[in-house]
Amino acid sequence: MRAMVIKTFGGTEVFEQRDVPKPVPEPKQVLIRVFATSVNPLDYQTRRGDYAASVRLPAILGSDVSGVVEDVGGAVTDFKVGDEVYYTPQIFGGDGSYAEYHVADESIIARKPRNISHSEAASLSLTGGTAWEALVTRGRLQVGESILIHAGAGGVGSIAIQLAKAIGANVFATCSGQNADFVRSLGADYVIDYQSEDYVEVVRRETSRKGVDFIFDTIGGDTIERSPLAMSESGRLATIVDIPKPQSLLEHWGKNTTIHFVFTQQNRAKLDALRALIERGQIRPLVDSIIPIGQVAKAHARVEQGGVRGKVVLDVNTFS
Repeated sequence: MRAMVIKTFGGTEVFEQRDVPKPVPEPKQVLIRVFATSVNPLDYQTRRGDYAASVRLPAILGSDVSGVVEDVGGAVTDFKVGDEVYYTPQIFGGDGSYAEYHVADESIIARKPRNISHSEAASLSLTGGTAWEALVTRGRLQVGESILIHAGAGGVGSIAIQLAKAIGANVFATCSGQNADFVRSLGADYVIDYQSEDYVEVVRRETSRKGVDFIFDTIGGDTIERSPLAMSESGRLATIVDIPKPQSLLEHWGKNTTIHFVFTQQNRAKLDALRALIERGQIRPLVDSIIPIGQVAKAHARVEQGGVRGKVVLDVNTFS
């Protein structure tokens, strides 16, 4: 099968197309013909060597799959050849999805929402699973609560806004001024232009100085340190980014904050729950652009430079 492989860590130039053996499913595994995948920050961070200790070279990257079941192991009971599925491969646990075929345990695979394309489904598995893990599994966001979502136009943030509204929360979201209308169209009740407004001041003003119940950090920087200033008593914070330098947690002590560091776990239940919301029209996929997988270097550069609305998807049918 054809795959985009890296033999060394580095810039976008390290990708090369190679023929590699087609995987064979073990008894509880499913072989998928990959139709589409996408580019996540995790992918370019892995490519440049941020997680070198956890990645064996040569490596096939890719953290989203949407495709069709090609074959099943002898002990598989939940899927059959021809089923349309989507999922996130086991992160750092084997090959990724920048290839024509991928094999995975049936426990992490879910049926693709019927009302969306493979390209749209490939934009959702990691971002949607991450948003679900942060807001529902860990944060336990409830109807009537308030939440501040940073980077509302990004891959995870854009899904988190829709998920929070489906739950029944009051949503504040930050973004650039040029993305304000887009973020508002996702359902955000308050859109904060981080280029001209201080999110702490806006939140405090609009909540009568009470603060929000929950903050979802997708950007890093000094967000953890500043969050208590915009948070209610006994509020919650979930972050999905690394902390590159020490930050003070003293203000959190005074607010009795609960902090969740989220690295999403692969499982079918989250994707099934997301599928139900998608099929009801409460969450819609957000595809910035679709690029042939043979131009994966271009796609990585596009995401790495920032300013993407939703996800950059890779069409796995077009290697050349």
